Amino acid sequence: MKTANPADGLRYFIASSLVLAFSYGVSVGMFEVFPHSLIKQAIQGLSQLNGGNFVQYYHPVRNDGWPAITNTDDACDGVNLVTRIDSNERLVAEIIDLNGNVIHRWDIDWFALWPDAEHLPAEVKPRSAPGCQIHGATLMPNGDLVFNFDYLGLVRIDKSGSIVWRLAYQTHHSVYLHDDGNLWVCGQTRRFEDETEFPRRRAPYDESTILEVSPDGRILNEWSVETILRDNGYGGLLGLSRGFINGYAKQDILHLNDIDLFPDDMAEGYFQRDDILVSLRNISTIFVMDRATQKIKFITTGQMVWQHDPDFIDGNRIGVFDNKGGNQTNAQPSSRILVFDAGEAPSPAPSQVGSQPPMSTGVTVAYEGTAAAPFFTDIMGKHQWLPNGNVLLTESTAGRAFEINPRGEIVWQYINYVENKTVGLVQEVTRVPADTKKLFAPTTGRVAQQDSTKTQHEG
Repeated sequence: MKTANPADGLRYFIASSLVLAFSYGVSVGMFEVFPHSLIKQAIQGLSQLNGGNFVQYYHPVRNDGWPAITNTDDACDGVNLVTRIDSNERLVAEIIDLNGNVIHRWDIDWFALWPDAEHLPAEVKPRSAPGCQIHGATLMPNGDLVFNFDYLGLVRIDKSGSIVWRLAYQTHHSVYLHDDGNLWVCGQTRRFEDETEFPRRRAPYDESTILEVSPDGRILNEWSVETILRDNGYGGLLGLSRGFINGYAKQDILHLNDIDLFPDDMAEGYFQRDDILVSLRNISTIFVMDRATQKIKFITTGQMVWQHDPDFIDGNRIGVFDNKGGNQTNAQPSSRILVFDAGEAPSPAPSQVGSQPPMSTGVTVAYEGTAAAPFFTDIMGKHQWLPNGNVLLTESTAGRAFEINPRGEIVWQYINYVENKTVGLVQEVTRVPADTKKLFAPTTGRVAQQDSTKTQHEG
């Protein structure tokens, strides 16, 4: 009798295992069984490791009983500008009404709109879809859309999706349209010489900049945030986040993520015309400076953790989206909305949205998540104080936006479903006046194209 060769048995075992593994792999792809979602997220993460920040685009829905739209009579009048990720890694900007009907849609493709992008360092140039995200967007009075390809550049497109202009500058995070028509945008500039001042950075590193941009895409003013802090005696803040976040804090020590100018139609108080509001995530700091003198008149550090989107509520108060709710460990993660009062608030106070006692002098928790009503996004996020006293919240990683009344009750909600029980990231939802829809003829939107008969400007 022939003796069995142990080596043959090993070969048969390996071959069988490979066949089984291959068959299961095919099943994972075809039927989306475990671990399909994990593989999808891993591939998504690898595709975005182009020198930028990791963003996970898809998440399980928090409550699979939620409808895509919930609307009540208590919602503030208007329509919504939505920027989000759709299925198959597609970037979308839409105008939707309160019932979820799409009034207008832009399908936005980085590779079609900006295939050359010679202004970018090689390591941050997108390589695979979607390549980046829309982070910061606003509607112009004629219906054009201005938005950031995050850390890649500022673009204005018309209603058909054709380019009006492109600003070749690494803009990111927020776009604020002031009453005078100018745009205020976060920027960053790559520096190629070592920094000699404290805290000293090795080249190349990124400097945070405040940009004022004209409606036709020209930079009117540019300020260095690092210089502002040093000149105002806050140079020590530049060392707080050094060497600290996923390897990129040495480059991006401040993480500027919002700039607002005091609105012309808002009554002045402690804050006044031409005051500039700035948010620096990595050092959990916001400040307000006088534009003319560049003197900081209000600053707070450490009362929120990795905040986003501070807004002037009135002449004395600022609302802030506190992502991590003052809790760095996130043992029980919950975001919250804070109100900082630099003077005596008027009455009635619109900050009393589900209000609680002040957490310290001049600071109030206006709204926060609970076990019964979760509210948390560790990155991104936006809030908007509405004319009727409600507040609109964008819970980005939950793929959700919702509006609360002064009692903290949800009166409108939007869920960005991309497939069953899965939501896509929502960068922001902004309520705009109802008559905005008059700017758009009924359409399903067109894919944005690079060619245009309009003048392109690249600064």
